[in-house]
Amino acid sequence: MFVWLLGLVLFALGICLSVALHEAGHMLSAKAFGMRVRRYFIGFGPTLFSFRRGETEYGLKAIPAGGFCEIAGMTALDQVTPEESPRAMWRFATWKRVVVLAAGSITHFILGFIILYLMAVTMGLPNTTDRPLIGSTSCAAPTQDPKTLKLADCTSADPSPAAAAGLRAGDEIISVNGKPVESYTQLVGTIRDLRGQSTFVVDNDGERRTLTIDVATVKRAAIGAKPGTDNQLNDVGAIGVGKGGYFTYGAVSGFSGAVVFTGEMFAATWEGLMRFPEKIPAVIRAIGGEDDPERPVSVVGASIIGADAAEAGVWEIFVLMLAMLNFFVGVFNLLPLLPLDGGHIAITLYERVRDLLRKARGKAPAGPVDYNRLAGVTMVLVIIGGAIVLLTVTADIVNPIRLQ
Repeated sequence: MFVWLLGLVLFALGICLSVALHEAGHMLSAKAFGMRVRRYFIGFGPTLFSFRRGETEYGLKAIPAGGFCEIAGMTALDQVTPEESPRAMWRFATWKRVVVLAAGSITHFILGFIILYLMAVTMGLPNTTDRPLIGSTSCAAPTQDPKTLKLADCTSADPSPAAAAGLRAGDEIISVNGKPVESYTQLVGTIRDLRGQSTFVVDNDGERRTLTIDVATVKRAAIGAKPGTDNQLNDVGAIGVGKGGYFTYGAVSGFSGAVVFTGEMFAATWEGLMRFPEKIPAVIRAIGGEDDPERPVSVVGASIIGADAAEAGVWEIFVLMLAMLNFFVGVFNLLPLLPLDGGHIAITLYERVRDLLRKARGKAPAGPVDYNRLAGVTMVLVIIGGAIVLLTVTADIVNPIRLQ
């Protein structure tokens, strides 16, 4: 229980750090451009403590559920003092305002990438695309029982053709007998058709080796056969390998590995966002007790999964959850909806494009967008977002997704 609570606290601290860095991204970019930053606070509610350094007040509030960075004149409708007016955010070039508004999400992306890089060179990155990675070597799997299709247990006397030839955990199969191998599924099918000595080209963190493996022949039922039926055992090739779950990289190759995996996470995050509305019914059913491991989870649910991973000693999942959370928050925050940063970016770009079109027609620039006229739409989106958060948090409390 202690380890579980420790994992929960560590995950919560990771989230708080992400929020703090998100707001720091806004603050530092605004200061770099010369904008006036009034306040930088972590949390909401009553102020626990604060101090002033220069023109900015820094502080911590009682509820660690977010934070804010207050920049003078974020829109032309914000009231500013005569002293702040020359450095109000709305007076700066469009591209500078967009950079400041996007800096929070960019910070999440950078933090997520750093987490993945550190994971790549220590724990390894998950083999999510069925790459032909070797995770273990063992015997060539004795003949199956024709009635139960269960394999006999390996003994110390059973040979391991793969290990004998020098194949080891962490190797990725590049080709077999000169034919490229694209996936582990393809590798299994290829090996089943092999007989006798075969040439394997393997790669391990950029080091390529050519191995000659004496493929064993064993009795196996056809793929898809069911226990208890008339299962005909066939002769198939086997070398005694198991699929690898994680790729471990060196300091240099870890950078490219993290880049590729970051791309995969962006794609998965976007797909998840697009499918989010259709998953809402699953969240409602989860409150009623129905389990669906693919339903959306809140920060509470992610923290519980992280705590479960810590208790089980699977820190890879713990760290990966933190990276995924950063990518999700970063992408979600860029959606062109108020009050998200993406909504403010959309309005800023709209004003710029509108004024360019007016200039092309010989007209003067129009005034800033009236945020008051968007208050109704903003309130509807806030209510919808709040309802979704309430539903997901409730589901994660009454019926959380657990690793064990």
